[in-house]
Amino acid sequence: MVHEFTASALSAAKPRLVGIVNITADSFSDGGRFLATEDALAQAWRLIRAGADVIDLGAAASHPGAQRVSAEEEIRRLADVMEELVAARVPVSVDSFMPQTQRFAAAHGATYLNDIQGFPDPERYAELADSGCALIVVHSVQRRGPATKVRTDASTVQQGLERFFRDRLGDLQAAGVDRDRLVIDPGLGYFLGSTPEPSVMVLAGLSEMKARFGLPVLVSPSRKSFLRALTGSDLVDIGPATVAAELYAAGQGADFIRTHDVAAISDALTIFTALTKSQ
Repeated sequence: MVHEFTASALSAAKPRLVGIVNITADSFSDGGRFLATEDALAQAWRLIRAGADVIDLGAAASHPGAQRVSAEEEIRRLADVMEELVAARVPVSVDSFMPQTQRFAAAHGATYLNDIQGFPDPERYAELADSGCALIVVHSVQRRGPATKVRTDASTVQQGLERFFRDRLGDLQAAGVDRDRLVIDPGLGYFLGSTPEPSVMVLAGLSEMKARFGLPVLVSPSRKSFLRALTGSDLVDIGPATVAAELYAAGQGADFIRTHDVAAISDALTIFTALTKSQ
């Protein structure tokens, strides 16, 4: 079922904005720009001033063809950036599927662990339960490793998404991870397939998915491949399409929006909320 964009869902609880800082050499949209610690910190503070509630630090790209980065290198890239942000009481999310990096992040004050593999290793669940971090459980069709370019069928993706979250969330809770520490991310773009249809389907059914699992939902349509495919826009021109998708997700009840451009969606939400309250 396709759900309508609802002003009431948007105004009832403004989503928390998660600003992306890629401390990487080859991220698809800004690789190399924030690889130096001082540049990463400067970008984090810009996003916070623009309205970010959380800073999501990624030390390795996850797009198809991304360079492999060791856990040791991820930690080296993260360490000084995390130290300053955590000391300033900024909520930090660390985007990594490497167990060693996740352990470092948890031990050094991360609020969230963001795993594009969705925490696939049951032998680590007791450790994750003890970590105290909230877990962003990401669904992807590739399940392991970075995103891949594969053609998928939207209905098959939907069925797989439902099975994945049912099983993975049940296993994490059975191992002692409190339900109030779980956030679900359905994945978008290449995490769902090489064509736009699965991503459109997931966004259109976001409120239904949220109701089904009863957990906070994070989405990250920012600059994703499906937006470029739908609009024919280059990466440098994809900002308006990104804001449209993010605003729609907010209207579907998304609890977190992970984005490169916090200012754009923050302003859009401010104006939309002001207009709906005046009715």
